[in-house]
Amino acid sequence: MKTFEKIADLQPFVGESIGTSDWLLIDQQRVNQFADATGDHQWIHVDTERAKEGPFGGTIAHGFLTLSLLPAFFATAFHIEETRSGLNYGLDKVRFIAPVPVGRRLRAQFRLIEWTAVNGGGAQLKIEMTVECEGQDKPACVAESITRLFP
Repeated sequence: MKTFEKIADLQPFVGESIGTSDWLLIDQQRVNQFADATGDHQWIHVDTERAKEGPFGGTIAHGFLTLSLLPAFFATAFHIEETRSGLNYGLDKVRFIAPVPVGRRLRAQFRLIEWTAVNGGGAQLKIEMTVECEGQDKPACVAESITRLFP
């Protein structure tokens, strides 16, 4: 995990990698819980027997489940010591490039795209998150996250 003392310490890293998360297992229980939370019970995600005969040979994670793991990935990729609060400001481009088979592990690479000062001494960061799926050449998801941080 990369550690930065202050929010401003990230500014020189625009265009560069700022961290890589730990691996996170995507198991069927997590997928089922996400289906229950969102009401998306499509068989490709939750019916393990039927999914064996489907296009991916087994169940796959919801794309939005992959995206919802952004905070978990952030938590193990980098840390800013002098930050009292952070707000999810939104997302720009989001693409689900490859499926995530249940039983695989994911991790995210973070690249700082923009750093902009905001009122209150904080900064708005646009960070490209590339989610890798263990054993696959293509990323599972690429998204641009916009976060506001305050000291």
